[in-house]
Amino acid sequence: MPASSDRKFSVLFLCTGNSARSIIAESVLRKIGADRFEAYSAGSTPKGQVHPMALKLLSEHGYPTEGLRSKSWDEFGAEGAPPIDIVITVCANAAGEVCPVWPGHPISAHYGLDDPAAVTGSDLEIERAFGRTLKELLARISLLAQLHVANLDRMALRSSVQSIHDQMRQPAAEH
Repeated sequence: MPASSDRKFSVLFLCTGNSARSIIAESVLRKIGADRFEAYSAGSTPKGQVHPMALKLLSEHGYPTEGLRSKSWDEFGAEGAPPIDIVITVCANAAGEVCPVWPGHPISAHYGLDDPAAVTGSDLEIERAFGRTLKELLARISLLAQLHVANLDRMALRSSVQSIHDQMRQPAAEH
């Protein structure tokens, strides 16, 4: 990764269906990290459409939805694809799959979150599940956007990106 501090770093969020979690993550980083990051998302087995609740929630909270689409991760392994600096899986399935060889030899991290698209029940229960996912991703991506990635070597960057999720998954310390 070049050391230039004015270049944008590219982040690819992955999940299996690329219809909810990775889409939400892409949109959140597009908004809060637009000055320092290029955000993308993809799936190993894309659903072919973005979940309507994801689009509704993002729109209601002021996150960009233009250009969001469910797509295969093969697009990012193909010739001419943008080099990727950081790959973050947001579901256990994608984390365990054999990924394509990414241009740019990115570091990788795993932010395993429950799939809101798998929730069944009332519209309110589904909306709450998507809301929790947005909240969890926003917390992690806010910290990611604050990292001084240009000042970190590959090992420090990988450790920093992964520790964001790991620290949030630990139970609160007892006093």
